[in-house]
Amino acid sequence: MPRVATTPDLLRRIAVMEQQLADLRRAGWERDELPFYPTSLHTMPYEDGSSFAMLWETILSPRTATLSLGLVFIGDQVGTTNSGGDWQVTFNDTTVVASGSVPATFSYVFPALTLDLTPYRASAQLKVQIQVRRTAGATTGGRFGNGGAIGGAPRYARLL
Repeated sequence: MPRVATTPDLLRRIAVMEQQLADLRRAGWERDELPFYPTSLHTMPYEDGSSFAMLWETILSPRTATLSLGLVFIGDQVGTTNSGGDWQVTFNDTTVVASGSVPATFSYVFPALTLDLTPYRASAQLKVQIQVRRTAGATTGGRFGNGGAIGGAPRYARLL
């Protein structure tokens, strides 16, 4: 008896092609998580100085176009006085690529950043730092004795 080759169902072929297309699209959206390391002199992610001090840093090889960075900051409370300040993200110790303020309201601030890495893609390494300083609030007492402190941490860091 002769064998008859059946052609695959058209809907099945379309489903396979759609899956392959979805796989290709997802391959372009891979993300790498980037760790940050605490560097505060107080061994806590808080600083109470009035000049910028580094809280977190990392060193990376910039092989992608952007760094997506989510941060969280809060000002300390000393007695009834709230502390506020500023934050900044720097590249290679000198270039400030993002900055903002921490209001003296004893509430969290959640900045979300997309930083352009294209000028640094030829570099072998790029240092990324998160820095804070106190600009308002108590100047004595507090967490470390020098007044209110500004706390901060990275929530996420993704190379896209």
